[in-house]
Amino acid sequence: MASSFVDYLENRLPLVERALAGSGGRPFCDGSLGADLDRYLYDPLARFTASGGKRVRPVLALLGAEAVGGTAEDALSSAVAVELFQSAALIHDDIADEGELRRGEPCLYLTEGVGPAINAGDLALTRVFEVVLDDPRLGDARKLRALRDLALMERHTLEGQALDLCWVRDSRWDVSSDDYLYMVTSKTAWYSAAMPLHVGALAGGGSDAAADGLRDVGLAAGIAFQLQDDLLNLVGDAQAQGKDFRSDITEGKRTLAVVWALEHLSNESRKELVGLLDAHTSDQADLARAVELIEAGGGIQRCRELARERADEAKRIARALLAEGHVSVEAHDLLCSMADFFVERAG
Repeated sequence: MASSFVDYLENRLPLVERALAGSGGRPFCDGSLGADLDRYLYDPLARFTASGGKRVRPVLALLGAEAVGGTAEDALSSAVAVELFQSAALIHDDIADEGELRRGEPCLYLTEGVGPAINAGDLALTRVFEVVLDDPRLGDARKLRALRDLALMERHTLEGQALDLCWVRDSRWDVSSDDYLYMVTSKTAWYSAAMPLHVGALAGGGSDAAADGLRDVGLAAGIAFQLQDDLLNLVGDAQAQGKDFRSDITEGKRTLAVVWALEHLSNESRKELVGLLDAHTSDQADLARAVELIEAGGGIQRCRELARERADEAKRIARALLAEGHVSVEAHDLLCSMADFFVERAG
């Protein structure tokens, strides 16, 4: 295996990309109806999935398998399933958030229409299970365990999404830091890191103890990943992020930086920050003022501290897995490199 997570990601990316090609399925019929279905359903999903980013989530499934002595190929269908779920989540998220751009292109619902985009996202959810069921490498027992993992991953994500969306809808500003951490663990950590590692380990023939330990590494690292995302949105590279820069303020997101600041600002400053967040402003001066208030309330610093704490926690769990003989030295090193990468990345 590679010596760093970035190298591992680069090395395993071609394997994931080849597996993703055609993973969205094909019509059940031929002729003109088949052509219509390609145009209306399968091709939009294929284009969206092909435009993916770093593929961190599916590559983590491969790492989970290799960490316990299996092969990357053992977890390939699970890796594809995780990425298909990512496609579904993003397609549906863009509709819910009324987004404009995704991966530098207009959102799918803007190019295809809301109904067809919802349908394409639903197709991706269906294919999550079909690609595992159709995998000839996995026996029935491993398929069942993988499917249970994927279903659990989906429900955790839906819980987190429900809180994230409806706190904004209901103008809830009584959200605590602990509430945020539950939400982000469900919405992000489970599907971004914890379950890819867990399902990969099971597909690779790992023990329950090894798979559960890798899940715990992923939960801690996944929170760190999201906290870094929150920071980049507020104080990252504005040019690199483009229109998405400080969009969390415009959308009134209850991020840790925001809820921590609201817990520690004076009443007057708290009211001002809530007013800016409720206004859904995109004015650059207002956005900058909101960031000033968040920083004054300690939100930026708390995000940085907790992201590092959770990354270090992931590394401690990885060391314990190594000491107990559940993962190899190479896998341990990659897991630690992954945790550092999650909090040190600039994009």
